[in-house]
Amino acid sequence: KQTATPPLVLGGGSNVVLSDAGYRGVVIKNKITGRTYIERSDDILLHCGAGEVLDDVIAETAAKDLWGLENLSAIPGSVGATPIQNVGAYGVEVSQRIESVTAVHRVTGEMRIFSNDECLFSYRDSWFKTAAGQKWVVVGVAFLLRKNATPTLTYPDLQHLIGTPITPQLVRDTVASVRAAKFPDWHEVGTVGSFFKNPTISTTAFEKLRQKYPDIPGYVGPTGVKISLGWVLDKVCHLRGVYQGLVGLYENQALVLVVKQGATATDILSFSDFVTAEVWRTIGISIEREATVYTEEGMRV
Repeated sequence: KQTATPPLVLGGGSNVVLSDAGYRGVVIKNKITGRTYIERSDDILLHCGAGEVLDDVIAETAAKDLWGLENLSAIPGSVGATPIQNVGAYGVEVSQRIESVTAVHRVTGEMRIFSNDECLFSYRDSWFKTAAGQKWVVVGVAFLLRKNATPTLTYPDLQHLIGTPITPQLVRDTVASVRAAKFPDWHEVGTVGSFFKNPTISTTAFEKLRQKYPDIPGYVGPTGVKISLGWVLDKVCHLRGVYQGLVGLYENQALVLVVKQGATATDILSFSDFVTAEVWRTIGISIEREATVYTEEGMRV
């Protein structure tokens, strides 16, 4: 059936909320596969099809003793989604490991390779989320991996590994174990993982917050201080494990929104608005959703 709604291209769909009215258009699942390893001195360039399962790729690179992606273990979804969202976890953002992204224009069919700089990566964001970028479909990603040990152990849950014989497999196993303790099994519980972004505030605003909440975690970055929203939702707003109907925040990690069977997209967005309002009421900080929400006309909201 012909429709004016643009086709919706999905990878694993693990970070997407669709309207209760459905989607008035064609939904295309990206199943482009293939992995090619290219030797480059001390580096390895891994070309991956966008439809590859991200965690399967990381399992293989860790088994090959290649460094770079191990901190992103146990994240659901496909390779093609990683540059769009600039997926990150445990001290690593995928933009730090991407050399280039191959994409096809939705209208002209032109294929183009975008350099890392051209992707305009930022925290959970990229050029592919802009109006111009959404006209391109990611079909492949090239990851730059290292043969020699370059572990990233800045995240508190990984620092106990410092000083021990470390391999990519050890880091992967540790990350997977930590995630299993904090996050629900997405095969059994409805969730998109971390539903909200950790907000970045000015140093001055952070110091004021720390006067009131001395234990609040903050990570200094180039644009300010990124605070742990999960900590705020738990220790300040006291929302960890709180439900409204069939939707709530996970009892082991307040940043994770979970749903019970029968919940609707309307329920999810209503609860999301409630959480956003509570954070604003409590500490005066505006937060954003990390999950992508589509209306039935295909618009992101």
